[in-house]
Amino acid sequence: MEEKNQNIVMFPFMAQGHTIPFLTLALKIEKMGYKITFVNTPLNIKNLKKSLPPSSTIRLVEIPFDSSKHGLPPGLENTDTVTTYDLMLDLFEASLSLKPYFRNLLSDLISGGASLLCVITDMFFAWTADVTHEFGVFHAIFSGCSGFGLGCYYSLWMNLPHRKTESLEFSLPDFHEAGKIHVTQLMDIMLKADGTDRWSRFLIYNLSLWVRSDAILLNTVEEIDGIGLSYFRIKLGLPVWPIGPVLRSVDNRSRGGKVPGISPELCIKWLDSKPLNSVLYISFGSQSTISASQMMQLAKALEMSGNNFIWVVRPPLGFDINAEFEAEEWLPEGFAKRAEEQNRGLIVTKWAPQVEILSHKSVAAFLSHCGWNSVLESLSCGVPLIGWPFYAEQFYNAKLLVEEVGVCVEVARGTHFEVRREDIVHKIEMVMRVDGKAKQMREKACEVETMIGDAIRDEEDYKGSSVKSMEEFLNAALLTKESKT
Repeated sequence: MEEKNQNIVMFPFMAQGHTIPFLTLALKIEKMGYKITFVNTPLNIKNLKKSLPPSSTIRLVEIPFDSSKHGLPPGLENTDTVTTYDLMLDLFEASLSLKPYFRNLLSDLISGGASLLCVITDMFFAWTADVTHEFGVFHAIFSGCSGFGLGCYYSLWMNLPHRKTESLEFSLPDFHEAGKIHVTQLMDIMLKADGTDRWSRFLIYNLSLWVRSDAILLNTVEEIDGIGLSYFRIKLGLPVWPIGPVLRSVDNRSRGGKVPGISPELCIKWLDSKPLNSVLYISFGSQSTISASQMMQLAKALEMSGNNFIWVVRPPLGFDINAEFEAEEWLPEGFAKRAEEQNRGLIVTKWAPQVEILSHKSVAAFLSHCGWNSVLESLSCGVPLIGWPFYAEQFYNAKLLVEEVGVCVEVARGTHFEVRREDIVHKIEMVMRVDGKAKQMREKACEVETMIGDAIRDEEDYKGSSVKSMEEFLNAALLTKESKT
């Protein structure tokens, strides 16, 4: 491997759904011969050490942060234990205090002789663009989101179009290609936003700074996300490079240092005993959970459907999401015991080896919150989805998958959505059948799997779209560096 002796600084926001794609991207760039300095707050750096392969040379660097100075609970440095939107916003606002420390970090790196090629930071750290440019260095924002989902999210916050109509459906004034948005696809904080509230002030300030960056990197693929990519290219007037999918490898020891609630070996053994396309995988990600009543209806629907399933469970809304799961309290009486005795279901607490599960031939569909990391993991294995989005751009990821890509049906939206077991069964059967719409969705998912595979192909006579985007990005950073010397 060619040693490029160029240092790239990477700085994600302090959340599991952000640090995972950032670290995965860092490992990918490291293999290309670049040196990586990975920046975060002390507690997050400590946790990230568990996720690094022993052979990695990635340098983990702490940036000072004292939560107690910002009215946050002691030791709160990421969203893992955040239970309210108010506390989430407190953490967002507190992150602005990292600016002088980040400037000092870059100054120390450069004065210490580091050959700094570029800085890649989080979509919520857009203020880092001006700091980076003080040192004449190329700056890029990286987001693990889809272009379409992020485009809807960006447009909604920058325009607040729902405030200007009485209709339940409306268009985005600068993104008509996205189609109609329904009020049920808006988070509570957005429904209440008027442009002067704290959420509006923080997000509009942050999003308005994106244009000061030199480029946008998205964890997506040109062939399935062209509408969203075009929106940002026109809106920001910047290079927007799709470099995805940035996916964890199957041999990753754990998800961001988290230990799965079931060993991959036991999980695969159970899946091996099931017929082709017969298992429904259910997981709502690291930050989401459903209400107690929704959980009960979902459990009853699984019994009614009779399908095999793996369900990653967490305590329902209103309880500590990281606490122990009490099956006797939150599931129908005897549900867990019947699933085990009939060898029909695996109930996994907190974490599951998701990549291994989705890549198994017995898995037919994924009931998901439609976080983009999970979507890409599913589609990279040719597995269609049943969407149950909860917040942020997840609603618009589901919209993209249903309306544009054709690999998803939506079963519910958020935690206030009243679901009936019969409706859930109907959606499960729609995707799990061997014929009709289910067959069409599986075929389309397999087509998307091929598109994704082609995008990351890097061969002597063929370079995929994501490979070309990565090369163009690195070349642009190098040209900027050379022009400054």
